[in-house]
Amino acid sequence: MSDVIRRYPNAVLGFIGSLGVMAGSYGLADVPRNDSTLADAGLAPMTYGHGKTLAGIAFWLGVALMVIAWVRIGRDHRAMTLRATSATALAWAAPLMFAVPTFSRDVYAYLGQATVLADGFDPYQDGPAHVPGPVLDSMAQIWAPTTSPYSPAFMLLARGVVGVTGENVFAGVMAFRVVLLPGLLLALWAVPRIAAHFGASRRLGVWLAVLNPMLLIHLVGGPHSELLLMGVLAAGIALALGRRHVWGLVVLGVAAALKVTAGVAVPFVLWIWLAHLRRDREVTARDRIGMFAATAAIPSAVFGAFTMILGLGFGWLNGLAFADRIINPFTVPTLLGHVFSYLLAPFHVWNLQEILGITRTIGSVVLTVLLVLFWWRGRHDERGAMRFMCFAMFAVLLLEPSTLPWYYSWLTVLVVAFTLPLWARQVIVGLSAYLLIVFQPDDSILFYNPLESALAVALGVLAAVSLRTPDPLRLRRFGSLVRGHA
Repeated sequence: MSDVIRRYPNAVLGFIGSLGVMAGSYGLADVPRNDSTLADAGLAPMTYGHGKTLAGIAFWLGVALMVIAWVRIGRDHRAMTLRATSATALAWAAPLMFAVPTFSRDVYAYLGQATVLADGFDPYQDGPAHVPGPVLDSMAQIWAPTTSPYSPAFMLLARGVVGVTGENVFAGVMAFRVVLLPGLLLALWAVPRIAAHFGASRRLGVWLAVLNPMLLIHLVGGPHSELLLMGVLAAGIALALGRRHVWGLVVLGVAAALKVTAGVAVPFVLWIWLAHLRRDREVTARDRIGMFAATAAIPSAVFGAFTMILGLGFGWLNGLAFADRIINPFTVPTLLGHVFSYLLAPFHVWNLQEILGITRTIGSVVLTVLLVLFWWRGRHDERGAMRFMCFAMFAVLLLEPSTLPWYYSWLTVLVVAFTLPLWARQVIVGLSAYLLIVFQPDDSILFYNPLESALAVALGVLAAVSLRTPDPLRLRRFGSLVRGHA
């Protein structure tokens, strides 16, 4: 153990931070409602009074230690091998497997939708409010009457979890983490392969896409379906890049059946496949037609198979309309809606929802045009296909009605194909630290509080600068001066 601490002090520092996040979550995060598990375990005092204060200290100190360790590992390219970086990601994830759901109540919504299915209702027509109980009490009530937006493969997965755990909410959360965990393992397998294929750093790829504390805490501590999705998505792309195009399309079909957003990556596989064939021989019109048909048919067939197994048709389309209930200024259309509502307020009182209806419609049109444009621009070679695939996914994140921090896992597992300049990595570090603060562990948001939001910006900038400059606040120099004075 002492040898591990000596060789990998930052990995150990982040692990200690992860333990702090896990322990603190029992006082700060979204504890299941009307559930006696914490009380039975003697942990109820952590949810109020001095116990809650101590939990808050442990949680935020843990977050700080994880971010500090992550920045230090990213700054020193020679400090850790790929294998050590991957092992560190698993070590940091381990305590989070036992945390109370942090930063979001989405996992309770997963359980709620699955309970609807288990009780014989159609979750694409009936909301969790149809099945009262501790699961319904624990979820964000805004989603209680809404239908499920989750794709068929994910609903089958959730139904399996509820079939085992029943109404035991704590057990359901832990079981969900177990079934989502293969996504982390797949990402650790696929991300280095995507990076190596294009000559980028495998270690930096894992550091960026998997070790990122913002994503790790949200995805594992959340937990969120993106934990599984990012691994399946990355695996599908890695297989396609490795010339196993059909299997890559099959896996991407599974990814789309988990969350339909993954389908954005599918059309770009056509260009990757054609680029590979061009290296072997001249491409004919028949080749193009056959590959186009296969690229469309294979993922569709996989999606269709899961739809048939679930037996509920395409009702999941109903739930997608409820995404506009999430209002935060982290997408361009929603940000513009906020800006226009403030600018127009002196002249006319506009309801924000009315303005959002306009800005989000425009955003959807622009997004559709960009997706087609990026797909066409990526047709020349596989590097171009990969680059414009990343642009397409980024456009989705910026222009869809709402984006939440963990959604960026869709992009990070793809962008590892490129050696990002230092300034780009600094932006990612700064935004990750910022998002870890403005989104609170109890599912609240501080963006609209000027003081707290300014503090989050300042700490995000500090983290970004620290990636380039060790000790940007000159604390070591201050310590030396104090010791010298003493």
